[in-house]
Amino acid sequence: MSEPDDRPRNVFVLGMTDLQREELGSMRRAARYRFRSLLDYHTLVRDTEYDFDALLDEARAELADFSGPIDAIVSHWDFPSSLLAPILSHEHGIPAPSVTSMLKCEHKYWSRLEQQQSVPEVVPGFAAFDPFADDALDQVRLPFPFWVKPVKSHSSNLGFEIHDEQEFESALEEIRAEITDVGDAFNQVLDRVDLPESLRGVDGNTCLAEEVITGIQAAPEGVVARGRVSVHGIVDMHRDPSGHSIDHLDYPAVTVPAEVQRRMVDTAERFMRHIGYDDGAFNVEYMWNREADLLRLIEVNTRISQSHTELFLKVDGTSNHEVAIDVALGEAPRMPRRQGRFAVAGQWHIFHDADAVVRGVPGEEDLAALERAVPDTKVTLQVAPGDRLSDLPHQDSYRFKLGSVYLGADDHDQLADRFRQALGLLPFELDPVTDPVTEEAAG
Repeated sequence: MSEPDDRPRNVFVLGMTDLQREELGSMRRAARYRFRSLLDYHTLVRDTEYDFDALLDEARAELADFSGPIDAIVSHWDFPSSLLAPILSHEHGIPAPSVTSMLKCEHKYWSRLEQQQSVPEVVPGFAAFDPFADDALDQVRLPFPFWVKPVKSHSSNLGFEIHDEQEFESALEEIRAEITDVGDAFNQVLDRVDLPESLRGVDGNTCLAEEVITGIQAAPEGVVARGRVSVHGIVDMHRDPSGHSIDHLDYPAVTVPAEVQRRMVDTAERFMRHIGYDDGAFNVEYMWNREADLLRLIEVNTRISQSHTELFLKVDGTSNHEVAIDVALGEAPRMPRRQGRFAVAGQWHIFHDADAVVRGVPGEEDLAALERAVPDTKVTLQVAPGDRLSDLPHQDSYRFKLGSVYLGADDHDQLADRFRQALGLLPFELDPVTDPVTEEAAG
């Protein structure tokens, strides 16, 4: 009879940051694990150009140099990390979704085609188009306004709301200049699977046009483990007044009625089963129009959200990393409910609307003062002194993000008050940038 294996499990985390390491250490059973970074954050997240095959080989080499057992490989970032993880997991016998099922979520046009087959009632109007074609606008059979975005991109980068032909042409200029940074690497993954005839010519450098949808945004997050779908929380996603950017996240969701939340979960489950997605985490973003009672699916993400981690920790008492690791280890996912310090939690973004050069950011003393004033508050900075905002990678197409604040509170009003208090304690020094071309035109 073999002895029980009580050794700590080696969990490799793609692009692990200091904040993630801290969050992982806060898990209820953290002592069971040894967390090890695989590749680095800047290579996987901050860089703007990728060679997927080269990154895969680099990760393989790091794992080969490790002398112990490789028990789990997890990722909480977008592409390329999201697709490196399942490929590496399969090579080491670790449970993970198939690459094909991942691509049916991550390739935005392919995902829409699969959604049409399985959950057509939540799919907005859409069309694929070649941004390099002379007749690109003719390929979009949607009335103005509509959204355009690459079939694969980072966050809201290269996403534009289009109201007329002039705006479409202006968006194409930016898209053509940058789409291949991610698109070429995404094509390296597409080459690994058999694509359906419906995707002929629709590669990683293609764009998607979609009907503009409005309403209240929310996202269920969960896992599929050995064929069983479970949702451990639903997060409210609040847009800024323009409707272009996510302004802040709240957990647990309260803006959407329970019956609509059930529809969200049901739709997510039907879609995941349809594409054969198993042994992985997910979160699905929806928009609900209250007046028309119209539910629309925005996109399916193939991971837990790093933005949600602090929220679950503050409200439920442990990081959502826990269920992702459970699944990767082949164990039943276990997530506590409402055992945290706070009744509600939020992630609030700090934005700047115009281009600028960063001269100063909050320092250690500022962060310590914030912690004293608003306990258990976390801050992540996206900028450093000397940065020009327009040069930063993976930024929203409409605003520049300076950082994010994670807070807990007794209710949503207190949460908003605490963010305003935090904002007043976080000094950023920004020098405006004058565009010489604009200045000449004005003269």
